[in-house]
Amino acid sequence: MDSVESMDTSETIKFDLRLREKDRASEKSKTLNIPPNYVTPGTVVTREAGFMRGHGTFTNPQDQSLVASLVGLVERVNRLVTVRGIGGVYFGDVGDVVVGRITKCMQRRWKVDVNSRLDGILLLSSINLPTGELRRRSAEDELSMRDILKEGDVISAEIQNIYNDGSLALHTRSTKYGKLGPGVLVKVTSSNIKRRKNHIHNLPCGACVILGNNGYIWISPLPNGRMPGTNLDEEDPEGGKPNVEDIKIGKNDRIVCARLKNCISALS
Repeated sequence: MDSVESMDTSETIKFDLRLREKDRASEKSKTLNIPPNYVTPGTVVTREAGFMRGHGTFTNPQDQSLVASLVGLVERVNRLVTVRGIGGVYFGDVGDVVVGRITKCMQRRWKVDVNSRLDGILLLSSINLPTGELRRRSAEDELSMRDILKEGDVISAEIQNIYNDGSLALHTRSTKYGKLGPGVLVKVTSSNIKRRKNHIHNLPCGACVILGNNGYIWISPLPNGRMPGTNLDEEDPEGGKPNVEDIKIGKNDRIVCARLKNCISALS
């Protein structure tokens, strides 16, 4: 009887330890504010039948459950289950606001670095002409493409379409998009930028911030004529976007942009 009682006691102690470890893990997840759909490789996403395997998941051959193969967030679209990786390559969706840098000027198009697997494509027909005319693009426009955008210029744009090879088709046919003036480009993980209605803001400190869904953040001095704290994500009917060549920045503007850049880099 003594041996049986000692065995039962040891089993009870082990069971209590397991419970305590589980409680500590749950408390740790609450402390770290881990979202409920956050998974790591090997985590069972669902055991229910009828779900389709998407990117970032695989099927366990033993019980046919869907298991995560990436570190990320689970997303479900109808019966399709995918895992969006954290810190991975930006794929993009139609309507996303992106910030990119011109890398190459080609025939009737520009290549744009948008922090994706492939460069984005900005067609000559997908921009507003400097004169504001609405007409077909001519051979003269093609010859003067570098007068509009050249290698190294930073732009803000919107994803218009996604080609079959995964490259992104961009457009700047809006006064809130186009070539950006003096500023600072900060690169963060694209998963840190949430999709919101407004991605272009100005701050009370006197700086304009463009949060690109692709993980590129542009910080620049506040354009002239704008009041701190107002929204910049709507088109301005009184003249649209200011000419970036006319924007002048001073020492205080540089200090504000540098401090914001340091804050974003520290938090990301």
